Formats: sequence, C-alpha cells, structure tokens
Amino acid sequence: MTRRTNLTAGVHGAAPAGAAAPAAGRWFPAGELPSPRRWFGPAEGAVPLADGTALVAGGALADGVPTDETLLFDPVATTWTATGALGTARHGHSSTVLVDGTVLVAGGIGPAGPEAEEGGRLASAELYDPATGTWTPTPGDMTTARSLHAAALLPDGRVLVTGGEGDRAPRATGRSLFSAEVFDPATGAWTPAAPMADSRLAHPLVPLEDGRVLAVGGRRSTGRGRGIGQGFCELYDPAADTWTRTGSLYTARAGHQATLLRDGTVQVTGGDSPGIRFERGFVPFSQWRTERYDPATGAWTVGENMPEGRTCHRAVPLSSGSVLVLGGTDSATRDTGYASAALYDPLTRSWTPAGGMATGRYLCTAVPLPDGSVLATGGTARSGRANPAPGADALTATTEVFWI
Repeated sequence: MTRRTNLTAGVHGAAPAGAAAPAAGRWFPAGELPSPRRWFGPAEGAVPLADGTALVAGGALADGVPTDETLLFDPVATTWTATGALGTARHGHSSTVLVDGTVLVAGGIGPAGPEAEEGGRLASAELYDPATGTWTPTPGDMTTARSLHAAALLPDGRVLVTGGEGDRAPRATGRSLFSAEVFDPATGAWTPAAPMADSRLAHPLVPLEDGRVLAVGGRRSTGRGRGIGQGFCELYDPAADTWTRTGSLYTARAGHQATLLRDGTVQVTGGDSPGIRFERGFVPFSQWRTERYDPATGAWTVGENMPEGRTCHRAVPLSSGSVLVLGGTDSATRDTGYASAALYDPLTRSWTPAGGMATGRYLCTAVPLPDGSVLATGGTARSGRANPAPGADALTATTEVFWI
C-alpha cells in the first residue's frame, strides 16, 4: 500500500545521537469525520469490512443527539466517505459483521420525539449490504428494546445480544437487563435466549475458542444514569442455550475492556476506580491492574499492571499477538481524554509505553485494519471543568492511525 510508505517514511531510521529511545509505534493523522461524535456502547463502534475498509454507523453527536450517518474509512486514501444512511438515527447500539459480510446494527437510543426531550430505547435492527451501500430493516425487531448492550457472533453464524439498559418509568432512570436474545440471519428473526444470571450493561462479551461466550463484569444500573461495577462473570453455551457462572473478577469493573489473546485466555484492562481502600480511603484513579481468565480452569489471575490507569478506553488486538491500549480517562472526573497508549506483549507479559495520539480521547472507537495498523477516531476530548464551554462536552472529529 502506498499509504504505508508515505506514513512511515523516516519512522524506522536511526535516532539522533544522544536522543532518548522513542516509545514503540507512532500515530499519524488521517481524514477527519464530517462532525465530532462519540460511541457510548461497548459494541457500537467501527467494524472492519471484507474489502479492507472500516464502517461506522450512527453514534452520538453533541448533547447526545443520535445520528443516522454511516461512513466508510479508506485505509489507502485515509479518508472518510458517506454511504447509505441508517433508517433510524441511533447511538448506544451494537454493530456486528455477519458471516456473509453484511453488518447488523441493533437497538440503541433513537431521536427525541415531539413529546419527549430525549429519545427512547429501540428494539429495531437493520442490515447493511456493502455491495449496495444500503440499509434494510430486519424482518423482525428484537424482543426487548435495549441500549448499551453487548453482541457477539456465534460459531453457527447467529448473533447473541445480551443485557444492556431498558426503559423504566420514568424513562430517564433506566434499568439494567438480564435478558438475552439471538438473531438468525437465515430467517431474519429474533428469538429469546436464556437470561443471564446477573443484569449488566456496557459489558464486554468475548467469544471463546471452544464456542462459548464470556460475559465479563459490567455496570449494574442504580437509576437516573448511575450504576456500579460488578465482578460477576458467566459463560453462554449456544448449543445448550444455557448460562453458567464462572470465576469472578478480583476487582469489580465497569468501563473496562476484555481481549481474547492468542493462547485462548482473556485479558481485562482498566475500568472505573476501585473505590474504597481501608488503608487509604477513596482511590480516585482508574484501574491500572489487569486480570487474565483461563477458560480451562474458569479462574481469573492477577496480571501485569498497566503503565497508568484508564477507563472508557479501547483495547485492540494486533496481528503480532500484542494488545494496544489507547485513550481513556479517569473515573473521578472524566474531564480529559488521554492521548497516551501502551502495548502489552503476552509472551513476555510486559507493558511498553507506545507513542501518544495527537488528540486525547475517551469513548472513541478503534479497530484493526488489514495492513496491521489501528484506526482510532472520534470520542470525548474534554468535559466538565476541562471544557472551556461549561455544560457541554467537547467531542472530536479527528482520526489517527497507529503503526508499529
């Protein structure tokens, strides 16, 4: 690809005499999104398509307004172009690439109506055809309207959707869901699946090598937009349609990431503050400790500490087997997005600081590209007291590509 030659010119040359050794990898600017936006949900961000492009559908604009805009990122030209718009604007939804290359978008929060100041949660779902660049509604809706849920592709080509937040009266309070359901691309129908043992939202859902799916921690709603992290984990067996409790995290987590490693284990990174520590009171910092899950034993073990704590970040597996962790924020204030990044090597079980992004961001989206690079775009740059315009979060439209 010509882009690789252009972007990496001079990166691997010798460092100037006396200069400090640079951090691994570098970020390069790419074309900006048409407008700033962020992605709240764990499964709603960019997805890779078979032709090498990456697709983002929907998301939240300023003030949490959902958009119907769908965009394609061209890794050669490093530009975004518009494709067919969603039938319904939404954020907090899930985006899943199916076996045939189409993309399933489900649920989320829709636009506000004439009698509502904010949109309600959606049960609708749509399919994107990359060949025509168009969206069509699935023949049936989900059995439950939900947002901030998780989704995973099953070995037989169906899609499992779990948990999330559902409407409650008054709607603004919300409630975390136990329910799960399955989409069958062959029929376009949604059918209920066995409910989880614990309600959860904004949780990672990891397909394991043996066909089971691991639900890891997540937030439990306590009403009015508030929630608490949890350490409970469980396994879904698609053949038996059953959930089984498995080992719990050492530390309850929300705002974390879970990544399947090459050896079949699962690494958890980051999350909100660990809360109260009796020896030193409240700990305001985001999680820096990691944990690793072994499906063979069903147990978690404490892993290697990240260089710094972060929540609402992104963890991306690389073609080398390493994991890139980028962005995030602190859970005490959530006022500034981090520009820093770090690389984890599962073989040496060690972390290395990576080159920082030009723009600090959290609640962004990041996805690996076919050439081995990583695309990161959008997110929240500043909020609260760090934002010059009080009362509104400063979102970013910037896009960056990471090269080792």
